[in-house]
Amino acid sequence: MSAFLPKSIQELIEEFSRLPGVGPKSAQRLAMHLLRTPRVRVQALAGAISGLQDGLRFCNMCWNISEEELCRICADPMRDHAQICVVEDILDVMALEKTSEYHGTYHVLHGVLSPVDGVGPEQLKIDALMSRVRGEGSSSFEIILATNPSLEGETTAMYLLRLLKPLGVRITRIARGLPAGGDLDYADELTLSRAMNGRAEYV
Repeated sequence: MSAFLPKSIQELIEEFSRLPGVGPKSAQRLAMHLLRTPRVRVQALAGAISGLQDGLRFCNMCWNISEEELCRICADPMRDHAQICVVEDILDVMALEKTSEYHGTYHVLHGVLSPVDGVGPEQLKIDALMSRVRGEGSSSFEIILATNPSLEGETTAMYLLRLLKPLGVRITRIARGLPAGGDLDYADELTLSRAMNGRAEYV
């Protein structure tokens, strides 16, 4: 980093660089953009960032982000509560909701199985999912496995299949409308719609 820059700018660039997908050049451009931005907008941004986690929590049912015990999706009586779409991350919920094709509920795992990275079942919200499914006790229940089509995503889906199958619930996997190795939050609405509508029995 250029030594001639004031310390406050250097620190801001360093913090931006820690964000996912932001390289050193992008961090510098963001810092310079904020330097030219009116103070009132910078203060509004700072306030939004500093208060980001205030009043937020995870939904008691699906582990999506929420302001109440239940998120808006789980609390909505118009949603199909006999369907649970299991996803890796909150961004995946956002991506699927944009399609307006799915009207059930979700369960956010907060990651995938990855022994190399030290992520096992204990680090994910798998126990919460199992408790939720057992609590329903309905053979008409459908679990949609919507983990990403990566090696880790497929491993996680297979692991969940082995756990869920003895419970007698219907288990489906989203169709291959998504490219192998791709992420849900980068897919367009049409691709996600086809993947959701073309899901098949997972055996």
